[in-house]
Amino acid sequence: MSVLLIPNPTKDTGLAVTRQAAAVLAGLGVPVLMPQPFANEFGSAGLTGVHFLPEADAYRAADQVVTIGGDGTLLRAGLSCMKHGKPVLGVNLGRTGFLATCEVGELTAKLKRLAAGEFTLASRRLLHAEAPAHGWQADAINDLVVFGQTRLHPMDYKVYCDGALVGSYRSDGMILATPTGSTAYSFSAGGPILDAAADVLVLTPVCAHNVHAAPLVFAADRHLKIIADAENRDGSFACADSSAQCDLLPGESLLVTGCGQRLRLIAFDDAEQFHAIENKLMRR
Repeated sequence: MSVLLIPNPTKDTGLAVTRQAAAVLAGLGVPVLMPQPFANEFGSAGLTGVHFLPEADAYRAADQVVTIGGDGTLLRAGLSCMKHGKPVLGVNLGRTGFLATCEVGELTAKLKRLAAGEFTLASRRLLHAEAPAHGWQADAINDLVVFGQTRLHPMDYKVYCDGALVGSYRSDGMILATPTGSTAYSFSAGGPILDAAADVLVLTPVCAHNVHAAPLVFAADRHLKIIADAENRDGSFACADSSAQCDLLPGESLLVTGCGQRLRLIAFDDAEQFHAIENKLMRR
């Protein structure tokens, strides 16, 4: 087996944790791969057993991927992991870590279990979005968000499910989250925490101007359409996992459904999500 390390140099100062991970894996006889640009950062102090390849080649050659940073680092690498069919483990150097569930203090023990094949794979559904007016499309591990381009006044949106009108919303924006992303922005906006194994998605309005505008949970195979009303004074933008973005003019729509591919997360405990909820949300 071989493991691809994807570090976040902003989080991992001096790549100290990355060096630790590489040394542990090399000591276990596991070949370590890294994207070519990191060769310069390792410099003359490079570690034995680390092979630097162009990023696409590294993903193809790896059996597993380990991201080192936080949930954002895993989100950025996750689509490449999905594309190449590689499972991923996140090492958490951030503040929360719902996706990156391996803490630094657990690194050595969990890498030993990874090398020994003592892990399971948790399959996570993604969302797929298209903006027909712009030919834009994107996949999201956590969420898709439609938001007004200014904060001067609320926006009006209509939501359809399989062609049927679900409701009209006056709000700052709309969030469509996966179960994985239900603990992120959707939760902050009042959405429910979903079992990560559930095959559903949740629609959560942001600061709705209606006390009865409750979050709604849909089956993942539904086809949803969010229309930014033509009467809106400003445009909106849609974004996937806070990165890929598309501007929407008044009257334009965003189409959303479950993605055909799934992300596979490396897990060492069937209850990792619930441990994270208890330790990182309930005890704050």
